[in-house]
Amino acid sequence: MKFKKLGTTDLDVSLICLGTMTWGTQNSEKDAFEQMDYSVSNGVNFFDTAEIYSVPPNSESYGKTEVMIGNWFEKRKNRNKIILASKVAGPGCEWIRGGGNNFEEKKIGEAIEGSLKRLKTDYIDLYQLHWPERSTNYFGKRDFTLDNNEGNWNSFESILEALKKFIKSGKIRYIGMSNETPYGLSKYIELSKSKNLPRMMSVQNPYNLVNRTYEIGMSEISIREKCGLLVYYPLAAGALSGKYRNGKMPKNSRQALFKGWERHLNPLALKAYDEYFKLARDSNLTMVQLAQAFVNSRPFVTSNIIGATTMDQLKENIESVDIKLSNEIIEKINLIHNKNPNPSP
Repeated sequence: MKFKKLGTTDLDVSLICLGTMTWGTQNSEKDAFEQMDYSVSNGVNFFDTAEIYSVPPNSESYGKTEVMIGNWFEKRKNRNKIILASKVAGPGCEWIRGGGNNFEEKKIGEAIEGSLKRLKTDYIDLYQLHWPERSTNYFGKRDFTLDNNEGNWNSFESILEALKKFIKSGKIRYIGMSNETPYGLSKYIELSKSKNLPRMMSVQNPYNLVNRTYEIGMSEISIREKCGLLVYYPLAAGALSGKYRNGKMPKNSRQALFKGWERHLNPLALKAYDEYFKLARDSNLTMVQLAQAFVNSRPFVTSNIIGATTMDQLKENIESVDIKLSNEIIEKINLIHNKNPNPSP
C-alpha cells in the first residue's frame, strides 16, 4: 500500500480509502465486517463514512453505516489503527435535524455526538461538511446560477469558529469539506490564515475518467495549499467497470435498484465508456484497473475512496494501487478526454 499526508497534518493515509455508503442497503453487517477485515489486512488504514449513510438516503437508512463501523471497532478493538472520516449533512433532508441549515454550532454538535455514539468512539479523525448550505453547483450540476431565494446560510467564518470549538474539545481532530467549488475552498483557506481558524485538510469531490472537472480550478488550489482531493465516484458510480455497456443492466446494480445516478448513463458518457473499454483491452487491463490507476496517479489526489458491494470488486479496487500507467496510455486517455470532455459530471 502507498500512503500520503493528509493535508498539513501528521497523518499518513492509505492511497486507497474504504468507502462505506452501501452498508445497510446493498451490503449487510457481515459484508461490512468482511470488507473492513480484508482492507486492513491489505494495508488500508483510512475509512470514510457519513451520518447520512447508507444510500440512497432516507430516514430508515440514516446512521446505519456508522453503526456497523462502530460494532466492528467494538469487536476488533482496533479503533486506534484506523484513520476515520465522517461527515455532517448539509441542508435538504427533513429527517435530519429538521432539514434546514446544519452548519450552525448547535447542529454540528448534535451531529458529532450522534456519530460518536453510533461509531462507538470518542473522536473522529477527519470531520467533513458533506455539501454546502449555500446554493452552488454540485451533485452533477454543471453551471452556477445564483438562487435569489436561497435564504440565509452560515458564514464561512462562523462555521470555522464552530468547528474550532469541537477540535479544541478533542471530539474531532481535523476538518475537511465535500462537494465544494473553488470559491468555497479558497474562502475557507484564506479565513484560516487571516483569522487563525482551523485549516481545511481535504476536499471530497467526484473525479474519474468521465468527470475531470476538478482539474479546472480546484486542482491548483489542492496542490499549492496542500489540501488534497479525496476522490469519490472513481468509477462513475460503477459505470467505468463496463457493466452497463451495450444496454446491460445487472440485476443488483445500483442503477437497477435505485434512482438518482442516471446521469452516469447519458449518451455521451456511454460513448466514452466504449472508448475506455477498447483502450483498457488493448493495454491488457480491465476497465476498473485503467480507471482506478488513472485516479491513483494524479498529483492532487490524497486518497481514492473505493466502493464495493462484492469482495471481488473490493480486491480489484485495492490491487489497483500497484498498477502504473505508461505515458503512452496516459496520452491516449487524454485524447479520449479531449474528444468528449467531462460527459458525466
